[in-house]
Amino acid sequence: MYATQRSSPASALPASRATVTPPPLPTTRHFDQEVPMSQDLGHLSRRGLLFGGAAIGAGTLLTACTSNEKGDDGSGDSQTVAGNSNSEPSKPVKIGFSVPAGDHGWILAVTTNGKAQAAKFSEVTFVPVESGGNDPAVQRAAVESLIQQKVDAIVFLPHEGDKLEPTALKAMEAGIPIINLDREFTNPFAYRTLIKGDNYGMGVAAGNFIAAELKKAGKTAPVIAEIGGIDFLPLTKDRSRGFKDALARNGLKVNHQVWADFTVAKGQSVTANLLQSAPKIDAIWNHDDDQGLGALAAMKQANRSEFILVGGAGSRNAMDTIKKGDTPLKATVTYSPTMASSAVAIARLVAQGRGMGDLAELQVPKTIVLASETVTKENVEAYLPLGFAS
Repeated sequence: MYATQRSSPASALPASRATVTPPPLPTTRHFDQEVPMSQDLGHLSRRGLLFGGAAIGAGTLLTACTSNEKGDDGSGDSQTVAGNSNSEPSKPVKIGFSVPAGDHGWILAVTTNGKAQAAKFSEVTFVPVESGGNDPAVQRAAVESLIQQKVDAIVFLPHEGDKLEPTALKAMEAGIPIINLDREFTNPFAYRTLIKGDNYGMGVAAGNFIAAELKKAGKTAPVIAEIGGIDFLPLTKDRSRGFKDALARNGLKVNHQVWADFTVAKGQSVTANLLQSAPKIDAIWNHDDDQGLGALAAMKQANRSEFILVGGAGSRNAMDTIKKGDTPLKATVTYSPTMASSAVAIARLVAQGRGMGDLAELQVPKTIVLASETVTKENVEAYLPLGFAS
């Protein structure tokens, strides 16, 4: 998931997330709540929030399976606007949308989901701007054009948070709420609401699954490897830390660690080297399903399958492979691009001065952290509508 690069410190633990209290916006009220949730804002309810991450995820999937028509574009789009008071049209609003270039399956799905969600609201005018590749200067100019157009809110996934934070601040000072998507700005004044995934939680989920599988197989001194993304990124460090912590709780550790930079080509080359240097491996966690395509190719080429493999993100490709069951890939832990759909829905509510569903509060929360869920052969059918094409 190249898309999860951000400039912030490590993401918070699911059970002890920090909250921040921003200054009042010129046009809206603020609340410093943080709400763990799964992907469907349109059906978010007080009841769902009280149930916790796993139950919320299940509720979301039920919605996806019963209330939506899955697109045929592989976007993983599963949002709906039916059956909730938030689905009722309100005042017309213009929502700006800026994300980095779609050079990665996850990012492409973010863009597709955001556009699809906006189309479901009759009163929303969707105003996407070209990122011009992965140049922060180009993205800055694009967002400033949205400020000049005086849109009502902006969904903003910055290519580099530190370089684009001043632009977000400029929008906020102009009275345009920023919905900060995925890559977190360090300055809480730079956004009205943050919605992101749980990188640490991904590592914990992967570690817990591997530990359970190895215990089930009776492995007493297993060899465990990790294929990370870009090693210096905070998100990668968060994921590795969660993985290490989960393994440690089970008396296990990582024996081999390589970095694939979130690319298919690098995934294949580093995995080939890993397999060559380690004659026996019992389990591997690969942080990203896109680079996992290369990892699987290297495993096939080396004729190695003595281990279990766990992926990361929840791509459709990975889920199809898990369902088929003929490779070492036995599970993937989610970091869904459907957060873009939720970001657009949040932007609409914030711009209209409305709260979320039947929450008691009058306004949208400050921070929303998505739960990372584990997809296996046993539950993959329920998750397939959320998968994206890598």
